[in-house]
Amino acid sequence: MARRLVPDDAAVQARRCFEIIAQALAEAGASLTDVVRTRMFLVHSSAADAVGAVHGELFAEIRPAATMVIVAGLLDPRWKVEIEAEAVIAS
Repeated sequence: MARRLVPDDAAVQARRCFEIIAQALAEAGASLTDVVRTRMFLVHSSAADAVGAVHGELFAEIRPAATMVIVAGLLDPRWKVEIEAEAVIAS
């Protein structure tokens, strides 16, 4: 099986993470506006500004609680960032 292309740019990877999150939220009947917390895991502190800028662009009006953590590594060594999001959907 061929390996998927993974861009080397942390901001591009972060944007892709948020696209995946937005898609999962949509499938659950929610959107990024329902996000109350994000966790960003970075393998290099040098990526913090780029990832933070993408986060700020998408959540400027929403303002979820946000944590950014430097980790020793991620499952795929090409990954520079992994992002988790928690959302609350009103019933």
